[in-house]
Amino acid sequence: MLATVTSLAVLGVRAYPVQVEVDLAPGLPAFNTVGLPDGAVRESKERVRAAL
Repeated sequence: MLATVTSLAVLGVRAYPVQVEVDLAPGLPAFNTVGLPDGAVRESKERVRAAL
């Protein structure tokens, strides 16, 4: 199942559009972040996995 959500990322006083895509499929769990995420996003990978 593929789901797409349009959201906003706030940087300073500006907001930038962000498109988030999620694909659920049977198999081993995996979590991928694509693009150029900063350090805080990369570190949140473990917190997201624990929350799920």
